[in-house]
Amino acid sequence: MKIIVVTPAAKRSRHGNRNTAARWSDLLHDLGHKTSVEVTWSGSDADMMIALHARRSHDSIRRFAQSYPAQPLIVALTGTDLYRDIRFDADAQLSMQLATRMIVLQDMGLKELTPKLRRKTRVVYQSAPVTPRLAPLKSRFEVFVSGHLREEKDPFRTVAALACIPLESRIRVTHAGGAMSPEFAEEARQWMQREPRYRWLGEVTQGRALRLLARSRVMVISSRMEGGANVVCEALAARVPVIASRVSGNIGMLGRDYAGYYPLEDERALSKLLLRAETDAGFLRRLIAQCRARRHLVTAHSERTALRKLLAEVI
Repeated sequence: MKIIVVTPAAKRSRHGNRNTAARWSDLLHDLGHKTSVEVTWSGSDADMMIALHARRSHDSIRRFAQSYPAQPLIVALTGTDLYRDIRFDADAQLSMQLATRMIVLQDMGLKELTPKLRRKTRVVYQSAPVTPRLAPLKSRFEVFVSGHLREEKDPFRTVAALACIPLESRIRVTHAGGAMSPEFAEEARQWMQREPRYRWLGEVTQGRALRLLARSRVMVISSRMEGGANVVCEALAARVPVIASRVSGNIGMLGRDYAGYYPLEDERALSKLLLRAETDAGFLRRLIAQCRARRHLVTAHSERTALRKLLAEVI
């Protein structure tokens, strides 16, 4: 089959949606299909479309449904789809109606859908490369934040937590991710001037981000909304424990009983978890064990199997 994968993220973008589209294209190719990744559908012949983002890819979704009404059309819901757009945006709502099947990236995403939409939705956990664990820096307890600077990520919550952490702590925060506006870049620079324990690197290559992750003691994901974060998959694959905001998308990735959640936008609670991870070896071992128990969800085999089952339903 010829399958078009549509993502609104540009070709050289390091956004999670672009990574997902490229990886799915490769996995589908492994399954014997011809694939191409497009930002907007060019109108080329296709046997199937898989579109990421119900709202932002709506034009491609609508045109494909009109041109090929009998062909399978799969819509993958992103975090902003699930936790914002589908509640009020007409384009996102129509995209869901037009879809033959839908994908959510973690099981809590199903709870955001009506029973009718849930019946045609499947969970596909994303995979991540197995990254060898690197020796952590002995001089510090390095906390890694990987995420672009934009409102949905609550990007400065971890550096804000440093104000609640004693100066004698060895906790240091390394943050990799591009600024989505000049204002965010300026705010990051101001944080570095005020807080010497925080270092913002800007956008880095995936290889460097994975190496920084692999040497860190813990990773923090502070997002206000997440569809199923690539960075959590990467942390699980790298055996790095995660401290996460208690939001639906993170719970779907790490499990309801995970010990490393803090209340959203609460830097004081986050600081307590970071200090506990630094000083309580038993707590850190618990986080590591709970993350290890979720690693099977993010293997390439699991993701490829889920995609193969989904395609078998619609072909």
